[in-house]
Amino acid sequence: MNEIVQQSDTLQAIKDSVASTVNSVSGELPDLHFTLENITQDSLIITVLGYTIVFLSLLFLFVVFLNITKIINYNVRKKLKESGKLTEENNEVSISGEVTAAISMALVLHFREVHDFESTIITIKKVQRPYSPWSSKIYGLRQYPGKR
Repeated sequence: MNEIVQQSDTLQAIKDSVASTVNSVSGELPDLHFTLENITQDSLIITVLGYTIVFLSLLFLFVVFLNITKIINYNVRKKLKESGKLTEENNEVSISGEVTAAISMALVLHFREVHDFESTIITIKKVQRPYSPWSSKIYGLRQYPGKR
């Protein structure tokens, strides 16, 4: 009885293998069916854990980028307090948009001037070389040395 069950399993495996081979030879894709029974508890845990890690990372990056100006201003304010340049009356550290635009434009103009402009005229000068037998084809091998 046990041998019959094993033979039927073997026959079913051979039948499935032949069917998949025939489908692959004919170019058809094998039938794939979604069944809820194939989803295990481990796969659900891995999926939920993966999504949680990704969304928590995105939330962390959102918070960091949202508060990056505050962090930079805090560091600038701390350095100005240490150097004594920041007073109680002049507590404003932020830079306005117009000042930022003016600084950016000045940097662009400065770096454009740094670039050297090359002439667009290309000249090819022929270099005269003295005769050298080392590169002459006259002295090259045209025949096999041992052949007579």
